Amino acid sequence: MTHDDILTGALLDDVCLTVDELAQACATEPRWIIERVEAGYLCGEPSQPPTQWRFASAELLRARRLVVTERDFDANPELAALVVDLIEEVHQLRHRLHAAGA
Repeated sequence: MTHDDILTGALLDDVCLTVDELAQACATEPRWIIERVEAGYLCGEPSQPPTQWRFASAELLRARRLVVTERDFDANPELAALVVDLIEEVHQLRHRLHAAGA
């Protein structure tokens, strides 16, 4: 499998990933994950050591979006996080509209 292959699958809320597992799932280095948690772009507890951090499936999706945005658009981490925040907000608004029958 190459770096550009697309993987699909179901997100499992019951499964939590470690820093190393999240990095592997995103085809990046654990240091990249740690830096994004410390900056507040990914959920984690910076006051705890990274070996104790656990990430839910929603963070996997967010981390992958960050990686793609940074890589494909040569965006700095701050800009990538803003773009991902906006994407997530649009998804939430669309879900609310759908739930309201609009």
